[in-house]
Amino acid sequence: MDLTDTDTRSCVLRRAVTIVALANLAYFGVEFAVALSIGSVSLFADSVDFLEDTAVNFLILVALGWSARSRARVGMALAAILLVPAIATIWTAWQKFMVPVAPEPLALSLTGLGALVVNLSCAFLLARFRHHSGSLTKAAFLSARNDAVANVAIIGAGLVTAFAWRSAWPDLIVGLGIAVMNADAAHEVWTAARKEHRAAA
Repeated sequence: MDLTDTDTRSCVLRRAVTIVALANLAYFGVEFAVALSIGSVSLFADSVDFLEDTAVNFLILVALGWSARSRARVGMALAAILLVPAIATIWTAWQKFMVPVAPEPLALSLTGLGALVVNLSCAFLLARFRHHSGSLTKAAFLSARNDAVANVAIIGAGLVTAFAWRSAWPDLIVGLGIAVMNADAAHEVWTAARKEHRAAA
């Protein structure tokens, strides 16, 4: 691949990352408002994740032109950022344990469906770049992919709450599952960034 091809690919990547960042920021506002309104742990966890994804993608935009070692350092910082939703979810789940009221199932499922559309679109945009710029785009792709899986679980929790088990537990279980997925993604990104940093050194 010549220099022109590399520049073109970087330009396309920047455009994709910008779109993903703005989409995540917009849906964060929607999901956070609904989560507070219906008292949903899983939507709260996912909304914080949307905000974290916004930060990840804006950091990628800033760091794309940096050296391999600098990008690896940012990758390690992103791994720490990926843990934020997990910690926030555990705290919210603890509060929910104290007052285990089931969230409104229709709002839960519909909001999860909207999030799924956003995250699948983002994952599709980022899939072709997941091996470009190492751990940075890996972080963005993994986050969008994991979020899409989480959204399917949120929709399922809403359906279970509506038709089978009118309880706070389906929402709580999914919220804690999202926390585990974020922790696993953080580990993957940290590992990739450490390898890049050692290779650059």
